[in-house]
Amino acid sequence: MTAYKAYETMLWANHCLIKAGGPQKLTEAQKRQITSTLLAARSTPEQVRKFQAGVRRFQSSEGGRLYPELFLPPYNRGKKLKTIFNQTPKTQIFSANMYELEVIRLLCLLAPEEGEVPALRDSVLDRLRTTCFGSQDDGVGECFDTSLVVLRFLCTAAPENERWIQSRMENYLRHKDEKKRPWFSQWYYWLCLSEAPLSVAEEELRRNLPPMLHWLNDRSFVMHSEHDCTVHPTLACMLRNAAARCPEYEYIQERQPYIREKDGRLHFNMEPVSP
Repeated sequence: MTAYKAYETMLWANHCLIKAGGPQKLTEAQKRQITSTLLAARSTPEQVRKFQAGVRRFQSSEGGRLYPELFLPPYNRGKKLKTIFNQTPKTQIFSANMYELEVIRLLCLLAPEEGEVPALRDSVLDRLRTTCFGSQDDGVGECFDTSLVVLRFLCTAAPENERWIQSRMENYLRHKDEKKRPWFSQWYYWLCLSEAPLSVAEEELRRNLPPMLHWLNDRSFVMHSEHDCTVHPTLACMLRNAAARCPEYEYIQERQPYIREKDGRLHFNMEPVSP
């Protein structure tokens, strides 16, 4: 139950932070509540031993530590945990790593020096160095998607390691067109560009800016279902956050998407500020 509460908190915090444009909009009380909820969900050594025994046959023949060792996903009869964009993974490689990395990423963002957080960060970085999706050329199956989760994690947990971040960006670019992929991967990559150190990501951000601006300027989002109402405002704000990193679009960084009464769809106002 504690782990599932942490999962729900992780989703909520991600949507809240993306829509707000960063952690500066959270109160100190909110940060403490999120941090305490996530830390309380750390798995016990016995839970980890049982989990590792169950997935041992899926471990890499090269000895890579492919599965979480700190925050195990809540057990739910084999169901995979959905991502922050409501994507349903097909494998536990993707789902379980997404959960652990997103939890520790939030801890690094909100309480980087608190208690055991630095040790958790270092431990998961050590694990990721052993994995195909974390440090190697890998576009196979959902290891491709998991590599993007690693990329986002590194942008917060190890922003100084530009070479590692660059390697995960290159992994995405190398494999993205190998087959038809669902929309999630491109939008998750855009999310990473909205958060990555500009020293690494600025060229890629500029290259991807035209399609992002096309969505903000010329497109809109339906708001029919619960999925739409949860995910689409987050996507629009992610695009805003990315564009606002460019000086010529800084003026939009405080703006929020809105529902136009005429069509009931979610729009974004890109009109420049009047002089």
